[in-house]
Amino acid sequence: MDKNKIYLSLSQQSGFEKEYIQKALETNWITSGGPYVDEFEEILENYLKDGSFTTALNSGTSAIHLALILLGVKSGDEVICQSLTFSASANPILYQNAIPVFIDSELETWNICPESLEIAIKDRIKKGKKPKAIITVHLYGSPYKIDEIHAIADRYGIPIIEDSAEALGSSYKGKKCGTFGSFGILSFNGNKIITTSSGGALISSSIDFKEKAIFYANQSKDDAAHYQHSDIGYNYRMSNICAGIGLGQIKILDKNVIARRENHSFYKEIFKELESVKLFEVLNEDYYSNYWLSTILIEPNKEKGIDAENLRIAFENQNIETRPLWKPMHLQPIFEKYPYYGNKIAEDLFEKGLCLPSGSSLTIEDKNRIKEVIESFFN
Repeated sequence: MDKNKIYLSLSQQSGFEKEYIQKALETNWITSGGPYVDEFEEILENYLKDGSFTTALNSGTSAIHLALILLGVKSGDEVICQSLTFSASANPILYQNAIPVFIDSELETWNICPESLEIAIKDRIKKGKKPKAIITVHLYGSPYKIDEIHAIADRYGIPIIEDSAEALGSSYKGKKCGTFGSFGILSFNGNKIITTSSGGALISSSIDFKEKAIFYANQSKDDAAHYQHSDIGYNYRMSNICAGIGLGQIKILDKNVIARRENHSFYKEIFKELESVKLFEVLNEDYYSNYWLSTILIEPNKEKGIDAENLRIAFENQNIETRPLWKPMHLQPIFEKYPYYGNKIAEDLFEKGLCLPSGSSLTIEDKNRIKEVIESFFN
């Protein structure tokens, strides 16, 4: 196939990354931590505002794990988690030998369902296992029902870990995603809005939590001349080189968000006349999404061979990458034995949904190729 591949979500360089990397090499700051890590954290804190303290780590998964540790989650504890998400939201629960309890989505935001959440909390308390934490997710960059979910969490005194891995640049009522929970997390994986090649961040509400997170992320080294450890530690700190990449990338964060939202508008125009396709959009003007990925639901038509999988294959035949929505966690082999509360909404979304090419660097030529596949498929 001679056509260049169009990827689902490809990173875009700003042009500033090389300068930071070169300086890190010249000064020999090539280990974990360092001046670029401190600077990157400060810039993130200024961007997020609302008294956010940020700890730069080697992944968003590490951030969730440290949040669980800081909340005191231990073996046998139960942690509620949105089911429609990537496995990195749930895996750290098992790292702690805790028990995940999965919650269905609702149709308006595709995120954790308030009704199912409260049913689950009441039932777990009735069974003598009050959940120790709730992991919420801003799916594909779109905020969950923050007011409703946090009211429930407050009512039962359960802290929220806000998985904003996909939502840097998104907000609710003007407040940045990642700053609503007891802890928030970000991801800077290569396919995100900005990247540090790999990396993530833990967002907390106090300097004490930040310092404790850094302590754990640096192998829990006690204050001693020799290496002494009184707690289990982890090699989770972001490297100075990765932070340098992040400093170059954050210069184009706003530009990338605009580009992703323009991609969404592009798809909105294409699908406006197709009754069998519904492009996901935020609920109202309170919700501001970076539209990290533009996503659709397709109502299947067996006679015409129209469904999400056949459209995915049509794109693949033209060297264009698309993917199904996340397969719900309660359907995954590793998680299927754990409790689940809901009405199979997440399952239906998975069956009908498709993620479309959404990279910040999509060209006019790329969009024309994408449009041709869609028009050919549906016509």
